[in-house]
Amino acid sequence: MAFDLTTKTSRQRPTWTEIWHLWTVIVPRRSINGQLVYGKVWRRHDGRDWIYKKFTEYDGEAAA
Repeated sequence: MAFDLTTKTSRQRPTWTEIWHLWTVIVPRRSINGQLVYGKVWRRHDGRDWIYKKFTEYDGEAAA
């Protein structure tokens, strides 16, 4: 929950801002071998800005 100092009331953030989304990011530059740079990240909105986290995949068979 956030507190708005101008109105002195509390306001609820939308529910979707608390959910992490898997997002594919393409960076507008090329790597050393000339290919576009891209990858997957976790993304969530905090009501003002986007927050990003590194996405790491794991092999389910290797973890067992």
